[in-house]
Amino acid sequence: MVVFSEDHIQETRRRGRIEVICGSMFSGKTEELIRRLRRAQFARQRVEIYKPAIDTRYSEDDVVSHDSHALSSTPVDSSASILLFTSEADVVGIDEAQFFDDGLIDVCNQLADSGVRVIVAGLDMDFRGRPFGPMPGLCAIADEVSKVHAICVKCGELATFSHRTVKSDRQVLLGETAQYEPLCRECYRRVLRTEAEADWRLESNPS
Repeated sequence: MVVFSEDHIQETRRRGRIEVICGSMFSGKTEELIRRLRRAQFARQRVEIYKPAIDTRYSEDDVVSHDSHALSSTPVDSSASILLFTSEADVVGIDEAQFFDDGLIDVCNQLADSGVRVIVAGLDMDFRGRPFGPMPGLCAIADEVSKVHAICVKCGELATFSHRTVKSDRQVLLGETAQYEPLCRECYRRVLRTEAEADWRLESNPS
């Protein structure tokens, strides 16, 4: 007798659904996305992968995790392009979803309604701790949301915030370990207070 696990059934039967993987920087979002897509490929499903064209940190074409795992992908400039490129896919993977326009929500709904399994990974909050791009809407319509965590570099607790370590007010600033660090809520708030006090002192006593 052959017994199929729930995961095996999910990966071999065509079933439209939306899965969102979210969390802070360095939490393993892309690594988890790659793991699920590779399992789908192993199950001989047709997999297509997309990422925003602006994300060229590790590769212009591949989806690459911080620990250097990679899958070939198609860089696109807008969410609408995903529908144009997607053909006979059983599974569609989308990385760095926070950099896409809000149209990504409707794109994912259309794909799932047509029977495609959609797996989306992205930052749920920007460096200010605010909801990032289309991620809140994607979490709302998802069939499944997985929140992954990094480790706080200050205290070792679970980290949910991405603290920017360089001076910039731009919401989109591509970066790695030199520009960001994962922090828990308490350490993130403490660092923000320290930075605010330092800015106040600088403004009060300009050199």
